[in-house]
Amino acid sequence: MQLTLKHLFVTATLLRVGFFLFGLYQDNNFLVKYTDIDYLVFSDAARYVYDGLSPYKRETYRYTPLLAWMLVPNSWGGIFAHFGKFLFMLCDILTGILISRNLAHSKISHRKKLIFLSIWLLNPMVVTISTRGSSESILTFFIMLSVDLYLNERYVEAAFWLGLSIHFKIYPIIYLPGLMLNLATKSPPFPLFRNVPVLKWLNSINVKFLVHTLISLTAWNVVMYYIYGYEFIYHSYIYHFTRLDHRHNFSLYNVMLYYKSAYPDVVSLTEMNCWSWLGQVSGHIEKVAFLPQLFLSAIILPLLLAQKDIIACLFVQTFAFVLLNKVITSQYFIWFLIFLPQFLANSKLSSPLNLKRSSIMIVMWSFSQACWLFYAYKLEFLGESTFTMGLFCSSVFFYLTNCWVLGQFIEYI
Repeated sequence: MQLTLKHLFVTATLLRVGFFLFGLYQDNNFLVKYTDIDYLVFSDAARYVYDGLSPYKRETYRYTPLLAWMLVPNSWGGIFAHFGKFLFMLCDILTGILISRNLAHSKISHRKKLIFLSIWLLNPMVVTISTRGSSESILTFFIMLSVDLYLNERYVEAAFWLGLSIHFKIYPIIYLPGLMLNLATKSPPFPLFRNVPVLKWLNSINVKFLVHTLISLTAWNVVMYYIYGYEFIYHSYIYHFTRLDHRHNFSLYNVMLYYKSAYPDVVSLTEMNCWSWLGQVSGHIEKVAFLPQLFLSAIILPLLLAQKDIIACLFVQTFAFVLLNKVITSQYFIWFLIFLPQFLANSKLSSPLNLKRSSIMIVMWSFSQACWLFYAYKLEFLGESTFTMGLFCSSVFFYLTNCWVLGQFIEYI
């Protein structure tokens, strides 16, 4: 019997239901809970909204109030306590549908389409993240809906959803330069700017796209600011530029953030002699780390790739953004995974001639994570001091491995 898209989506749905049910069992029978702590934060914030209060009364709620609004049914009790997880699983599947639609633009066999689509639909990491109660799938749905509309030349609608995506979590703003550069090929430039550097890329289509994106973003922000004031701006945006989050963080900045937050009160004398220079040289690293990140992901890569292959551009941009982010957790990998199926559909890396290279990339990427997780396990569960040499060296290894993987992605577009 030939597998069909229907079989794949049914399997994906059952897989998510299975993980959800196992999560209920684990939450009730094990010390280590399945449900993500963030889900409890979302639920508490939604309860405040339900009671007519600000979601920011819940400490550590650092998201748009829109998310808390969407999860208000969590406050109704009973089975509705899991409403958010069902919403996240639904958005997970809807994201898969949009990925499938985008794969239709690629000239690949039905078998390959199912294989590439499975990277999202049957990926245990993707399934786990949504069923544990992480909200990333809402954002992936918004982004992929914008991309789907964009590929079908429905630019005003695409701009609306991109604006909402940026409101929801600010990082999708890196897609705006690439999309505008890609649209620069769709229409002649304005005669006045034809010979002016940078401005020569402007035309009626991409300026209209930019304006509608900004209108959407501004409208959402104005509404939230009107209701919640400065605390919305601070917790949704400003906080993320200054956060010192060194826990569960693959980032190269991990140890510097640790010493920035701990030095000089918590660090032992022995550690200070060997490692405190990291805390000193880091300065205000949490405030400036985004500069090289944005320079590469929002400027250099769009200039190189946007007019060559827009999906490849979006994928590589996101991969680079995550790689250079000052905080990297497993759920951030979801950000670029949404583009991976279509990237591979058009990439030379999916060719049988490059099977060995692709396999090495997968092994190295996975091994670099395993090394970091090994030392993180020893620190978190065994209480061993691995923060300096163990986690620092494995973070460097993870970073260098991902730099190499990024180079391979770009080379084999």
